[in-house]
Amino acid sequence: MTYAGLTLAYWAVLVAALLPIACAGLAKWGQFAVPRREGGYDNHLPREWLARQSGWRARANAAQANSFEALPFFMGAVIIAHQLQAYQTRLDLLALVFVLLRLVYILLYLADLASLRSLAWVLGLAVNIAILFA
Repeated sequence: MTYAGLTLAYWAVLVAALLPIACAGLAKWGQFAVPRREGGYDNHLPREWLARQSGWRARANAAQANSFEALPFFMGAVIIAHQLQAYQTRLDLLALVFVLLRLVYILLYLADLASLRSLAWVLGLAVNIAILFA
């Protein structure tokens, strides 16, 4: 199945690539209008500002980092599966499941549900391996 010349699996790669950016946006949410001297977002030193955050903002930043970490394996698995001419419907469904699990992972991270978050991460890894061997 293709949309605009891309398979659903490739669209899933695009969505997965945008997830870390969404997490970064969440970590900074509501802080752009707050002056820097009052603890608002500091675009001059964004990494230092994020490192000083706590609670859900710190977890959103950690979810951003983990989303970047998960991305290369997912991208590689999808590309390899395409090159090996995997059954497209299976590949598309697995890629969609991976993205959904990443969304669940991020939500669980924000909610500070560590054990469930780890389960979502393991399931995402398993789906990624399934994609690689699809």
